[in-house]
This record gives sequence, structure tokens and C-alpha cells, in this order.
Amino acid sequence: MQSQKKYPRLISFEFYPPKTEEGEAGLKVVQEQLAKLNPDFFSVTFGAAGSTRDKTLTTVVEIQTAGVSAAPHLSCIGSTKANIRAILNAYIDNGISKVVALRGDLPSGMLSVGEFRYANELVGFIRQETGGHFEIHVAAYPEAHPQSLSAREDLKNFKRKVEAGANAAITQYFYNAEAYFYFVDACEKLGLDIPIVPGIMPITQYTQLYRFSEMCGADIPRWLRKRLENFGDDRVAIQAFGLDVVSNLCQRLLDYGAPGLHFYTMNQAAPTLAILENLKFPGASGGVCQN
Repeated sequence: MQSQKKYPRLISFEFYPPKTEEGEAGLKVVQEQLAKLNPDFFSVTFGAAGSTRDKTLTTVVEIQTAGVSAAPHLSCIGSTKANIRAILNAYIDNGISKVVALRGDLPSGMLSVGEFRYANELVGFIRQETGGHFEIHVAAYPEAHPQSLSAREDLKNFKRKVEAGANAAITQYFYNAEAYFYFVDACEKLGLDIPIVPGIMPITQYTQLYRFSEMCGADIPRWLRKRLENFGDDRVAIQAFGLDVVSNLCQRLLDYGAPGLHFYTMNQAAPTLAILENLKFPGASGGVCQN
């Protein structure tokens, strides 16, 4: 297997727009804590069918103003060329130069997907409208998208996104490192020369993780699922075990040559900081990164 050692090692963090004033205050504290790690960017989710459009814009502008590069999500579902154009112009006006272009999920009861069916169409439109202004990140699925017909078809879909103008990819979270290794290998054999950054989901509780994984198609390996189930309601034990598992996963990925790590923070700093402290990442523990 090959690796991605030719790319610089970067770190990034994902947030979702808070719904309450208390959530907004809490997220600002989290951002301040994680900003000390000098991340490449903070990404902000868009919500199903753009349901958090205004809150996403507000959040990314606040992030950008605070001195960290922001990368707002954009999704195809429920979007039109006109509203995507307006959003892109608003981002340009506010100094945003990164976006994460996704297909998105079709909310229950929604009949029309909008003017974009697939992420490659959205990527192509962004390039057509804004040229090279945006650094475009797209999604990758080492274990294959849950709605794909096959791993081969999923890889073809990923190739279309790259050819449409994507600069980098962030993967769905996973706990099987080999899935990432083989996916990267397959991409490189197709000549897809972009960094593919592993998405990392800290493990803090089992019920929530199981629910998320069922929705997004991420596999929880049997051995890991059984161990987590065995802890029952002992959240302290789950968190300690999860920290060990995810830290080891991250170290394997970095040793292999992954071009960084992208953390799905769930608007919390502590679980991610604990992992990065284990990795001796600069700013997390005052040590020197071992990768």
C-alpha cells in the first residue's frame, strides 16, 4: 500500500451551528480552546436541505473574524443555482476562501432534491461561478456511501468530484484503518492526486455513536461494538476505552502518512483535546507531535 506522505500534515475541526444562546456561548469557548492548536480551518455544517443556512453564515463569519479560517458546508439537496450563487457571494464578501461541498441528505417528506443531484455538480457549479477562489473539500467514504450500489460505483462518484474541481477530501468517520488505507490506494491507482483527510469521531458514549453510525453507514467493528456494549452505562469506562481506541487509530493513520486529521467535535473540545494530547500534538499537551 502507498501513503499520502507528500502532503503537509493539517488538522481541522467540525462544528454545527448552535440553536440557543447558551449553545452559542459554549461554542465560542470550544473555538477558543481549539484555536490554540493552530488548525487549518474550522468547518461548519449546513443542516438538512440548508436548514441552518443563516446560522451557518453567522457562525463562519464569527470564526473568520476571530482569526481562524472557516470552511462552511454547502449541500445540493434543496438548493438552487440562485441561492447557492447568493451564498457563495456572501462568503466571498466576508473573506471566506474554503468550502465543503456535499450532496446532503433528503429530509423526510421532501419531494424535490433541487437543481443539483450530486456533489460533483455542485463542485462544478462553484468552479464555474467563482473560478479558483475557493478551496473545495468534498466527502469520501472509505467504507462506501450507504446508498451506493457498490464500492466500485462509489469510487467512480468520488472520481467525478475530483475531476469537477475538488482540492481535497474529508472522509466519513471510521474505526477500521484498513478501510482508509485501501481506499487511498485505490484512489492513487486512478490518479486522483488530492489529500484525503481521515474524519475522526471521538467515542464518548455508545448509544449516540450507534445511532449516528446507523444513519451515515459508518461501520462499528464487531469487537468494538461488543466491548462498548459490555460497559453498559459506565460512561467513564466508555470514554477511557474510546480515548485509547481512537488515539491508536489516529496514530496508525499518521504513521501511514495520512495528510492530517479532521475531528467531528459535536461542539465539544475535551474529547478531541484528549486524543491530541495522547498524540503529543503541539498545543494540546505542550509536547512535540510524534507523527
